[in-house]
Amino acid sequence: MLTVQNITRTFNAGKAGFRNVTFSIEEGEIIGILGTSGCGKSTLLRVLSGLDDQYEGQISFSERTVGMMFQEPRLMPWLTVHENICFGVQKGQKKDLAKDLLQLVGLDEFAGHYPKDLSGGMAQRTAIARSLITEPDVLLLDEPFSALDAFTKMQLQDLLLSIWQKRQTTMILVTHDIDEALYLCDRIFILRGQPGELYAEINIEQAKPRSRGDVALAEKKAEILNLLDLNHKSKEDLL
Repeated sequence: MLTVQNITRTFNAGKAGFRNVTFSIEEGEIIGILGTSGCGKSTLLRVLSGLDDQYEGQISFSERTVGMMFQEPRLMPWLTVHENICFGVQKGQKKDLAKDLLQLVGLDEFAGHYPKDLSGGMAQRTAIARSLITEPDVLLLDEPFSALDAFTKMQLQDLLLSIWQKRQTTMILVTHDIDEALYLCDRIFILRGQPGELYAEINIEQAKPRSRGDVALAEKKAEILNLLDLNHKSKEDLL
């Protein structure tokens, strides 16, 4: 589905971004990208999306229809929910799909509402539907739920899983939330350093949907914390 070979994108004299990243993704996988701030996670997503072409290395897509969802909904305030979902699509196209997507994200009763009338979770649901209107082969998500409260975040994680179950869309999710990555993803790529390098790959064998309290996932979380060197704080750090 997607192969990345030795891609590098750096800034500030090579101190930011990422370097020498290589991986491949199969169709229908959900891949998580985890790492501490400044290791190039969002930059990697921008390169994969085509928004940044100033990179070295090779990216090969078997299909090249890519959808992108950002941290903020980025809705047009003068457009309704339905109009935001269809934004950028020629009038008349995807009409039935837009209706299906409204139902899929639970907003069919809010199609005529404007962004000012929506909660944060509803705005992100609209953004999810908009990212799917072009029927992308790969959906890229850049910390899409980071600004939401814990309960709303869990609801939208379940929504994302329901979309995956129905459409088998390949997804790449950048997140700071280890629990989110363990709940949603088939594999997790760990980036470390500045610039970031692909430090480790974690396979999650449990079938989706998973129990959030799964003991095996808790063990994986401890493994990831160790890989990110977050389990070894000094006494001074804890004061």
